[in-house]
Amino acid sequence: MNNFPRYMNLGQACKYLNVKSRNTLNNYISKGLPIVIINGTKRIDQLDADKFMQAHKK
Repeated sequence: MNNFPRYMNLGQACKYLNVKSRNTLNNYISKGLPIVIINGTKRIDQLDADKFMQAHKK
């Protein structure tokens, strides 16, 4: 069961992606993970997070 909102804040996105560090999340963002910014508030769409992870599978 998915207990995360569709548009996650950065802390929720870290938990969703199972990364321990905000630096790792920022690295993902620099490598192309899309973010939504509205009035300085950053959100990550679950669908974008899933697509990003799928695109980086080896």
